[in-house]
Amino acid sequence: MGKDEDVVSTPIEDYAIIGDTHTAALVGKDGSIDWLCVPRFDSSACFAAMLGGPEHGRWLIAPAEPVTRVTRNYRPGTLVLETEMETASGVIRLIDAMPPREDYPVLVRTVQGLKGRVPMRMELVIRFDYGTTVPWVTRAAGSLRAVAGPDALSLWSHVHTHGEGMSTVANFIIGEDQEQPFELAWYPSHAEPPRPLAARWIIEDTERYWRQWSDLCTYEGPYREVVLRSLITLKALTYAPTGGIVAAPTTSLPEALGGSRNWDYRYCWLRDATLTLMSLLGAGFHEEARCWRDWLLRAVAGDVAKIQIMYGPAGERRLDEWEADWLPGYEGSIPVRIGNAAAGQFQLDVYGEVMDALHQARCDAVTEEAAAWDLQKALVDFVARSWQQPDDGIWEVRGPRRHFTHSKVMAWVAVDRAVQAVERFGLDGPVEEWKKLRQQIHAEVCEKGWNAELGAFTQYYGSSDMDASVLMIPLVGFLPPDDDRVASTVAAIERTLLRDGFVLRYATKDDASVDGLTGREGAFLACSFWLVDNYAMMGRRHDAEVLFERLISLRNDLGLLSEEYDPVAGRLVGNFPQAFSHIALVNSARNLASGGETGRGRHTGRGGASKVVSHLVGHRAPRSRGRLSPDGAAPHKSDAAAAANPSGDDAG
Repeated sequence: MGKDEDVVSTPIEDYAIIGDTHTAALVGKDGSIDWLCVPRFDSSACFAAMLGGPEHGRWLIAPAEPVTRVTRNYRPGTLVLETEMETASGVIRLIDAMPPREDYPVLVRTVQGLKGRVPMRMELVIRFDYGTTVPWVTRAAGSLRAVAGPDALSLWSHVHTHGEGMSTVANFIIGEDQEQPFELAWYPSHAEPPRPLAARWIIEDTERYWRQWSDLCTYEGPYREVVLRSLITLKALTYAPTGGIVAAPTTSLPEALGGSRNWDYRYCWLRDATLTLMSLLGAGFHEEARCWRDWLLRAVAGDVAKIQIMYGPAGERRLDEWEADWLPGYEGSIPVRIGNAAAGQFQLDVYGEVMDALHQARCDAVTEEAAAWDLQKALVDFVARSWQQPDDGIWEVRGPRRHFTHSKVMAWVAVDRAVQAVERFGLDGPVEEWKKLRQQIHAEVCEKGWNAELGAFTQYYGSSDMDASVLMIPLVGFLPPDDDRVASTVAAIERTLLRDGFVLRYATKDDASVDGLTGREGAFLACSFWLVDNYAMMGRRHDAEVLFERLISLRNDLGLLSEEYDPVAGRLVGNFPQAFSHIALVNSARNLASGGETGRGRHTGRGGASKVVSHLVGHRAPRSRGRLSPDGAAPHKSDAAAAANPSGDDAG
């Protein structure tokens, strides 16, 4: 069941992920592993057919005759993949797994005969360095060894293999109740290859590892299996040595088929920090949350003025961007980018994200790091000096810097969480000074970020363009969800950014005036989940449930989501699977489970007036009718009396 080079690429939704919490492979329904970077997520790929053709590297195991039916599933609670393929001759099952990492990455693939006698084909095309480097292949000690520069792969199997067209192939027949294992391991070329182990034992051990991890999940609300699959995916995107979580295991899967909005997502974004932390804490995964928090502290250590928006899995800062111009791209979508130049952008919002993540960790009693508060004070000092500067915004636009509304809101979050640290946890700091700054930022956003003609908070000061990032306003506690301005902003987003019921980040323009890029993109799935959250918090329960159901219906047959959905093509688009989409799914499910009484775990408000509620997704504040407490904090439930007769000036 090989792929013809003249047909379009395998649909993104036809891929599955297997991984070992150091790297991950993408496996197609056709039995071909089309993407694998070794030994880490951000290493160069030895299989890059996903962004080109078979000649750029892949590992295919499939029937050698037409396949009439394919079904697949993960073993419950695991990342062990089973694919059943039926032909005229019978039925086979292909089991794919990557065991927990010990020394080097290992892929185990086992073919089982379920019915009849099926002719099989194995094709191993190794191309290191993103499809450019053909290795030197030798045989030794019963295995095949492929070496090029620092990289080596060893293949072990009982099946006879031979060379054919700069690849390694095998033809064999699998009968009912028969089994043929294959084991592929990466190792440094100067070292000895790892010894092969019994494939059946490796698969059982991998299944046991994932089941034990999944059993730790404490979430028992609606959509539990949907939530658990998203959490397993999030775990698969974790770089275990450091606790960093990559946005996706892929690069350059396009946001629009055939377009140029193609980015490398094999890095860790600070933008995702708080939402990631809350999704893990809310499901009982405190160790993963602690490791993510610790990664965050190490990554941003140093000069706070030089904090980046993203880092490598171990906290690397240099993520230089270049183009692999020999790769034709997914369905002709070029360029294929390696690295990410957006790492050098100035995004004010990340300071709020870091402050909020550390605040949430403190609220949920995650073991405190001694240096964390000193870092937070330095972050707030930087925000105090820099919040009035324009920035590049949450979406990493490659156009001019602007005063993005969301960035200013997150500057407010940074200061608000510092105030809460002092008043609720007894930490030291100039709280009265911070309260004044918090009020100053709040007042400016309400004045300059608000477009009275549209009746909405817009993308940036003075703009008439909408941006889905303003959906975060009630989620972070900047305004309560039943504030008239929140309802009006949601209505404006519904009018301008909904496409087939899903939310665009913003409306792109052909003249590149919005983000420095031309061409369209799909609906951004995380933003659509934010709309679910807004509906739930506003009391629009039915609308929230309907949209949530539509969103989870976009998952592929294995429960995986990409970054975006193209309603025109009816396809998942963007890098896959996408952590941000799955994080948003988990938090929205928890939001619905709370009955709409909570937001996303952002414990906000005046001082220590509210009780911290661990593991809820957030907090619903009383209706403020557009008025605020004197210090710019959205009131808590415990502030209901003050909210009914606020003493502060009207904030606009």
